[in-house]
Amino acid sequence: MDVLSEVIASMRTGLPAATRTDARAPWALRLRPVAGAGFHIILEGTCWIVPPGDAGGEPLELVAGDVVFLRSGREHVLADDPSTPPAGFHTGPDGGGSFGELAIDGPGPRTVMLCGAYDLDQARPHPLLRGLPPMIRVRARHGRHPELRAAVALLGAELSGGRQGADGIVPPMIDVLLFYVLRAWLDDADAPDGWAAALADPGISRALRAIHDEPGRRWTVEELGRCAGLSRAAFARRFTALVGEPPLAYLTRWRMTTAGRLLRETRDPLSAVAERTGYTSEFAFAKAFKREFGVAPGGYRRSAARPRPA
Repeated sequence: MDVLSEVIASMRTGLPAATRTDARAPWALRLRPVAGAGFHIILEGTCWIVPPGDAGGEPLELVAGDVVFLRSGREHVLADDPSTPPAGFHTGPDGGGSFGELAIDGPGPRTVMLCGAYDLDQARPHPLLRGLPPMIRVRARHGRHPELRAAVALLGAELSGGRQGADGIVPPMIDVLLFYVLRAWLDDADAPDGWAAALADPGISRALRAIHDEPGRRWTVEELGRCAGLSRAAFARRFTALVGEPPLAYLTRWRMTTAGRLLRETRDPLSAVAERTGYTSEFAFAKAFKREFGVAPGGYRRSAARPRPA
């Protein structure tokens, strides 16, 4: 997989969820916090997204074709108008693979939207995700981002059709939507910096790809610099400026991220996980893992396997 795909896959902790909402004004939904990230897509009409009072942001009007990605699942309000008072918390989509429809009757104008949530590990977010703006707004209107518009149309049809096979079709479509949203944001960046610039930089992106391809290799800064086509010193400066940490610090971070994913998703013995992440002994790996996660590898694996409370 490419770097963006691996980063998202490394943070996934469960299935996505989505709800198709058909609302007629007046209406307001206070969406409770979720353990992950979320999105809203306006299919018809308009609405307002109102951030929580302590966030300091102003209400933002959304129109048909707008896609909003919320980096963290903070409480917020969706409403036909910022002045419409929300009543309590709307349960909303909260991961776990749930999909559904919501109808709100009223005498006013109609709004149709898709709201979704992704289960992402926010305890140790990858710096790529942490570096995103709190809210990304993408305008997927005619003539812009055709792949994103097509994904939105297909997802909306599946969530409203009630046809056989939808439960198997919708989850991967929501995953696809996430990548199209992030790709559109990266493409729209006028003066990219941070991770947007790192992924767009041919040399640094090659070095990142090398780290992700072989996290267990004993990389040196000089070797990674050769992958990037830069001298050791020039590479170290450029990598640190764009990625936000030195090359070997990021290598260690990605090794631990990879180890966490292997412990969650496989039954490989600790010795195999240690070898795949560049540690010569199980003891050295366990020590490094506990320093990073605050728990031993075995305890982490048991905790990840434990079913979530309903």
